[in-house]
Amino acid sequence: MPEPQKIDAATARRFLTLHHFLAPPRALPAEADSVLTVIDRLGSMQFDPLGIAGRNHDLVLQARIRGYRPAWTDELLYERRALFEAYNKGLSILPSAELPWYRVTWERNREEHEAGTFQVHAELVEHLLGRIRAEGPLSSLDFERRPDIDWYWRPTNQVRAILEALAEAGILGLARRQGNRRYYDLMERLFPAELLAERRPREEQLRHKLLSRYRAHGLLGATGSAELWYGTGPAAAAPTGRAAELPRRAVLRQQLIDSGELVPVQVDGVRALRYVVRTDLGLLEQARAEIEAGSPAGGTEPGVSFLAPLDPLVWDRDFLRQLYGFDYIWEVYVPEARRRWGYYVLPILFGDRLVGRIEPRIERAVAGPSTNGRRPARATSMVRIVGLWWEDGFDPRRTDGFVDAMRSALRDYLVFAGASKLMWAGLGGWGRLFPLRPRGIRLQAAASIPRAG
Repeated sequence: MPEPQKIDAATARRFLTLHHFLAPPRALPAEADSVLTVIDRLGSMQFDPLGIAGRNHDLVLQARIRGYRPAWTDELLYERRALFEAYNKGLSILPSAELPWYRVTWERNREEHEAGTFQVHAELVEHLLGRIRAEGPLSSLDFERRPDIDWYWRPTNQVRAILEALAEAGILGLARRQGNRRYYDLMERLFPAELLAERRPREEQLRHKLLSRYRAHGLLGATGSAELWYGTGPAAAAPTGRAAELPRRAVLRQQLIDSGELVPVQVDGVRALRYVVRTDLGLLEQARAEIEAGSPAGGTEPGVSFLAPLDPLVWDRDFLRQLYGFDYIWEVYVPEARRRWGYYVLPILFGDRLVGRIEPRIERAVAGPSTNGRRPARATSMVRIVGLWWEDGFDPRRTDGFVDAMRSALRDYLVFAGASKLMWAGLGGWGRLFPLRPRGIRLQAAASIPRAG
């Protein structure tokens, strides 16, 4: 193994800010191609359908792209087909050009389903494929409902379950989404034949998937929670079963190190080595130079961004505690009585510091009844801030540049949410500290100002 590069914690934090296009935030051009710029560096983004504050991938992109619109990603996914959905670290959005390196999940799922689910439900499989082949993209609602079957974590309508299985096996793909309703079509009608025909050895695919985790995060190590490594090969050799045929993750990682794709880095105060992808070495040098010169990140004043719960920057929770002193748990699946903060809480990044948490909720309005006999009243969406917490020792009122940066972040978030109103639910004093007066946005706030923290 090559001698590790040694950096201090400040350089590591600066590097991550640069790597993630957050120096400053929302600086990439306001265009669909900026989505591809982010994907090109990060490799993948996790997809989660919950839209409490915006879908996860949309929040990732909103933090990096000026005036980001969710329709841009939908266009790239379902019209231009430059991106596609498949399982990487959970359900992810991936570049279509890399599709041959992600077939391994389809292949393994197909082997499993053909040995079980597709045999048990052979008649339904043929019925679904026949209808889609003849009629084009269909959703589960386009078929007569059948009895539920046991399916992963809960009983599910047979039609929905088998459509999902066919997509997991790479036989069907997503033609489009309408909200969270999925419309499936034959994979060969969605992507070029030559792309679907390209095959890569299974070990090469797994190595590529492992590298994608390092691309996305920027400074991963060799350990961490199991979800960091889903689908990248077993941690230990398996004597029997499906995992026995797969190379161990440590072997794949060493191959990436030996080839120079991963470069080991020792961060002061962080246990164990971390790894930087070769293409990021220029950013690491930039981070070093900025810290040594006392320059701001990217040569600009620090900005505020709200990070998605599954943003790659916050994937490794233990690393967040070591490098930033920031304890973050996404509590959406934690029972309410046991939550420390809230249901859908976003970390607040200021420059290269994690300084707090915010819990915004987008409340979509429905157009009201007609007011003039001809057209309905215009719908007005609202963002409600239901929680705001600052890290110990951080006072937003006494931190140079923070108040203006927070106002900018809130203003841009309202535009992203399509909202014309901001309400501080029981947190009205913060509304006075972060007043917004752009055209078309008005505020509603309570009277008291809570203490910081």
